[in-house]
Order: sequence, then C-alpha cells, then structure tokens
Amino acid sequence: MHKPAQDAVMTPRAAWLLILAAAAILMITMGARLTTGLFMSPINTATGLGIASISFAMAIGQFVWGAAQPVFGAVADKWGSSRVIIVGALLLAGGTALTPFVDSQWGLILCMGILSAAGAGAGSFSILIGATAQRLPPERRPFAAGFINAGGSFGQFVFAPVMQAIISSAGWVMAMLTMAATTLLTIPLAWPLRRGAGVAKTDAPKPAPAPGIGLGAQIRIALRDRNYLLLHAGFFTCGFHIAFLVTHLPGEVALCNLSPEVSATALALIGLFNIAGSLSAGALSTRYRMKSLLALMYASRAVMIALYLVAPKTAMTFYVFAAALGFTWLATVPPTAGLIGKLFGVRYLSTLFGLTLLSHQTGGFFGAWLGGLSFVTYGDYTWMWYADIVLALAAALLNLPIREAHVVRAPAVAGA
Repeated sequence: MHKPAQDAVMTPRAAWLLILAAAAILMITMGARLTTGLFMSPINTATGLGIASISFAMAIGQFVWGAAQPVFGAVADKWGSSRVIIVGALLLAGGTALTPFVDSQWGLILCMGILSAAGAGAGSFSILIGATAQRLPPERRPFAAGFINAGGSFGQFVFAPVMQAIISSAGWVMAMLTMAATTLLTIPLAWPLRRGAGVAKTDAPKPAPAPGIGLGAQIRIALRDRNYLLLHAGFFTCGFHIAFLVTHLPGEVALCNLSPEVSATALALIGLFNIAGSLSAGALSTRYRMKSLLALMYASRAVMIALYLVAPKTAMTFYVFAAALGFTWLATVPPTAGLIGKLFGVRYLSTLFGLTLLSHQTGGFFGAWLGGLSFVTYGDYTWMWYADIVLALAAALLNLPIREAHVVRAPAVAGA
C-alpha cells in the first residue's frame, strides 16, 4: 500500500522563532538605515562636499534600497531568504565601514548610496515579511507583519541615541565603524529563516501542488490591476515623508538653534511610538478595511505637519511632533503588505511587495534630494513641509477607491 507523503507543518515555537528573528534583523538594518541623517553634518564638516551633494548621495541610497527589494525578493522566492540576508549583511557592513574613508560625492554614492543601501534592502520588509507570510496561516500574517515592522521601529529607537552619543564622544568615524560591525549580527539571525527550518512532520496527505502561473505572469497581472497601482501611489508619498525627515530632521533642528541631541531624541521617539503604531496596524488590519486604515494614516500626517508648522519651535514641539508622527511612521507597511497578499496570494509576496517598496523609495529619493535643494535654495525647508501636506492628502484620497476583493491569486506554497 502506498504511504502518503509527509507534510511539513511549522510548530508554534518555530513560528515565534521565525517572527522574532525577522524582527531582530529588521531592527538592525532599519536602525542603521534610519539614522543616516545624523551623519550629514559631520560628513559635510569632514569632506566639505556641501549639503546638496551629500543629500544627493543619500537620495541615491533611498532609491537603491527600494530597487534592491524586488530583485532580492525574487531571489528569495526562488532560492530562500536566509542566503539573501547573509549577502545583504556583507554589503551593508562593507559599505558602512568604507564610508569614512571616502571624500568625494562619487565615493559616498558608491558606499552609502549603493553598497549599504542594497545590503539594507536585502534584509528589509519584502524579504522578511514574504518569508514569514509563506509559512504562517492567513490569520497570523497581519500580526506577524506588524510585529516585524515594530522591530524596525525599535531599531530606530535604539540606534539614534546610541549613534549620536558615539558621534559626540568618539567621533562620527567610530560611530560608522560601530554600526558596520553591528550589522553583521544579521548573519546568525538568518538561520531560522532557512527553508525547512522548524517544521514538524505529519502523516497527513500532502495536497498536490495546484497548477499556477509564474512570477513574470503574476507581475504582469498585478501591474494591470488598478488597486495595486493605487497602493504604489500612496506608498510613493510615504517614502517621500520618511526620507525627507530621516535625512533632514537634524538640519531642521539646527535651524531652530537646538542641539543635535534634540534631533537624535526625536528620531528615537519616532521609532518608539511606531512600535505601538505597527502593532496596532497589524492588529486592526484583521478587523477593519486595510485601505481605510491607510487613508486615515496618510490624512493624519497632513494634520500633524500643519500643526507643527504653526507651533513654536522648541525641543518639546519636536518631541510631540515626533511621537505623533511616529505612530504612523512605518505603520503603513502591515496593511499595504496585507492588501497585496489578499489580492494576489503570498507565493510571490516578496517580489510584489518589493515592487511597491520601489515606488516608496522613488518617493524617498525625491524627499531626500529635494530637501537638500530646498535648503540650499531657500535656506530652510518650508516648501518641503507644504509639499508633504499636499502629498499626504493626495495619498489619503488615492487609497479610498481600492477594492479589497479577491483578484488573481498565484498558488500558495505548501505549508503557507
């Protein structure tokens, strides 16, 4: 008699280990990436390149971080996430360690804009959320996405004050080298994400794989879908906001004659409050329409920025603004990833979500670059804040027509 094929089912302990490892990896890669603005003034002082030139190099990094994710996502979908994360760790550490030894714009573009950014992209949202979504049951995916996202926010909360403290006490070169060494910790953390890790064998018959479509066909279907394109448009705005603030918040604080510690504390508060925001977004995505959550978050940003512009520019204003904005900072990730999984399934989620992150970081490129141009041209960031408000309102409106109906689902992988 033929014995049924064994099926692989992830144990609860292994599921938690998977989620915790993914959150820890994102904590390190995002913590390193979201504190680069603290280095702008020290790099400018050391190299004399100017704010506009350094902003452009950082803007390239914003775009490359996004462009790398669908590429690495496709590699992860085919060869596994753990290998991608290890390669990314080496790129991120190498680019970060080399940055203090370059003194030209092209050198900064290579180290910060290409190597570090691509490495961070290989250990970021699309790969990590895609890897967990393929192994967890549908009812646990929004929580997992929110938990992993909170890990990235915790990284910002930890890295910002620590890096500023090292910059103040030992110099920016030592801070950059310390960050490079820290990013290598993602290599052992990739172990639970290897294929087949933490599964229990059962004697239940394994269903035959459903005939399905390939990656190229799935991408073509998604790019013809209006709902998917609207998600891209909203995420473009999200990237614009985040990159502008990560890159230029220290400059805004300096314009208000406040100390660099204020900007480091504000960045830390953004990360701290986004932990609550990410977990809330993940939980609420299981109960409410994800498009409505996205529209509400984008609209709230417009209100918060408007209130900031009319408030007195004190340290407490920056702290309150950072806390309020932090609640929605990267909380857009769980509902965006959730909508993509709901529309197209999880088989190619790393790639499809990676493509939306490319749009996110295209917005990030303009947020970082135009912020530098605004400062050089006008001496402040006023017009950037106005652009932030307009884009936030547009993103809120663009998310409302999204339909959360089931579209065309690529076949789910076994055990997903």
